Amino acid sequence: MSSNPSQAQSAAFIDPRGPRFGAVITTVVLAVVLLTSNGWLLAVQTVIFALGAFSGLKYAPYGYLYRKLIRPRLAKPTELENPAPPTFAQGVGFAFAAVGTLGYLSGVTALGLVFTGFALAAAFLNAAFDFCLGCEVYLLIRRGAPRREPVGS
Repeated sequence: MSSNPSQAQSAAFIDPRGPRFGAVITTVVLAVVLLTSNGWLLAVQTVIFALGAFSGLKYAPYGYLYRKLIRPRLAKPTELENPAPPTFAQGVGFAFAAVGTLGYLSGVTALGLVFTGFALAAAFLNAAFDFCLGCEVYLLIRRGAPRREPVGS
């Protein structure tokens, strides 16, 4: 996932510590949701996932916190990362959280618990072990996608 882009490309690439910071906050939020069965808190997390997935990581609230509060206190990252895999991971988180939210808010608590658990497991892997499950799925999909032939070939 990580890359060492040229100067021209570097503006589009991100500090990989930002998504991991977001995963730490997400892990805490999702753990609280599981402990309390609070569907409204999960709904807020679902919106946070949606912002990152559909508007881009630039608009992800936890990424904003990282860029404004944490990043200025750290050394420059040793490598940068393509934002596509973490953006895809936000979409996966959104899907799990949306189903979990529907479960909790419609009274199907078991559905809420299961899908919140899935999202929590993925967030925890990233937060604790720097293993982004959604990013890995993105890369598997990209490797399996057929290559397009250039027009005129």
